[in-house]
Amino acid sequence: MTAFESSLKSVALLQQMKAHLTTDAGKDLTKKLGFVYQLNIAPKEAIFLYLLSSETYFLLSPYNGKPDATFSFKDDDFLAIATGKMNPQIAFIRGAMKIKGSLSAAQKFTPDIFPKPSKL
Repeated sequence: MTAFESSLKSVALLQQMKAHLTTDAGKDLTKKLGFVYQLNIAPKEAIFLYLLSSETYFLLSPYNGKPDATFSFKDDDFLAIATGKMNPQIAFIRGAMKIKGSLSAAQKFTPDIFPKPSKL
């Protein structure tokens, strides 16, 4: 995948997340997941994460199928959740994060997917 071209603050984090998922630990995670996620990050980006056992990649263009789970949040809220500054459950309860699709798939989208804060 080529570099993301976006005005989002979270682009740097997504680039680090992509690199993290290519490590041995990241490959082990994607083998356990096997899902396609859609991240709708306001104001206007839709990012698709293919975290499948055979392939892992990110895509900014539309997905030709239905993602297993879709998360919607503002750019700042996504950064706060991904960096551990905001609890995902609290974000969901407060409406800062919305989830559609399979709750089972959504629950597997854990903080382990993101690089550790020391790497940010």
